[in-house]
Amino acid sequence: MARRIKRTRRRRKKNDWIGLNDADLLDLRFSDLRLTLESSPVAERIAQLYDELARRNIRFRPHCWLAEEWFSPDGVPGFAIPFYLAHPRLAKLEYRQMFDIEGGAPPHCMQLLRHETGHAIMTAFRLHRRAICRTIFGRFSRPYPRYYTPRPESRHFVLHLDRWYAQSHPAEDFAETFAVWLSAANQWQREYWGWPALRKLQVMDQLMSSIARRWPPVKTREKVEPLAGLRKTLREHYEEKRAHYGIKVPAIYDADLLRVFARMKPDGGQRTTAASFLRRISPRLCRACARGTGEHPYTVAQIVKEMIFRCRKLRLYLDRTDQATYMEVAVFVSVLLLNYLHRIRHRIPV
Repeated sequence: MARRIKRTRRRRKKNDWIGLNDADLLDLRFSDLRLTLESSPVAERIAQLYDELARRNIRFRPHCWLAEEWFSPDGVPGFAIPFYLAHPRLAKLEYRQMFDIEGGAPPHCMQLLRHETGHAIMTAFRLHRRAICRTIFGRFSRPYPRYYTPRPESRHFVLHLDRWYAQSHPAEDFAETFAVWLSAANQWQREYWGWPALRKLQVMDQLMSSIARRWPPVKTREKVEPLAGLRKTLREHYEEKRAHYGIKVPAIYDADLLRVFARMKPDGGQRTTAASFLRRISPRLCRACARGTGEHPYTVAQIVKEMIFRCRKLRLYLDRTDQATYMEVAVFVSVLLLNYLHRIRHRIPV
């Protein structure tokens, strides 16, 4: 009985950060969280991934570990999973800090797991050394670009993750093709019929047949930058992450805001301020504009934040329906972002 009580206390102490407010939680180090994949919500998704591999007669199982972000290290047949997927409290913090939870929804999480498994299986069986892979996908040793310019109309690449990610690098093309092959079973033959990308899927099918029921030659279980060894605080992590996705917010002209909103309070009815309206629609607006432009929701949020500030200064109010105003604001923000992309980047960051 005494031992059982001691274990219960230790378990409670391990999770005592769950009730902290955001400010206190951000001051914790990653190693203080003492998270494990086995007890996390994402464990069920990993089990589903392993089942999919088993159904395709693939013995290989990529090992996974918790880290700051999604990544598959060079030479390691496994991949890291972001810490915020290990507990709902951390997922809420991620959303409040970045306006997005990459992999938060189960279907999107499975997409990312399949994609990262594509990187891991290439490493495990050294598939990048095969001549057919270099011929079909390109040189995997090619340096990663900081940005890439996608061609949305191209049918030479499969469509899996957003932003036409297969076009960013040969290694990503391989991983995306594997993910489609794994998830779509034999449906990919019909879905990609007539596309040049079908040849890539056929080659992938041949490659996977060649390694079926085989153990990989690369067996290391190394974990790169695991969460348990990170002394960085969550606050430092998010400061770095926001700086990565940050932009110099383009000048927002008052004349444009006056075109969308009214300076005087409308006669009668509810007096909704433009600032409160923008705060309310911000999550939905950030997601929609991010999908339409390829930018991170946090980048969109910076523009919306500046708009809220100017609307307060100008004392602007709504003078039409919420839906009509939302559509006009969405177009306004998207145009600002696209102008910024064409002027500064003209490309999507990798």
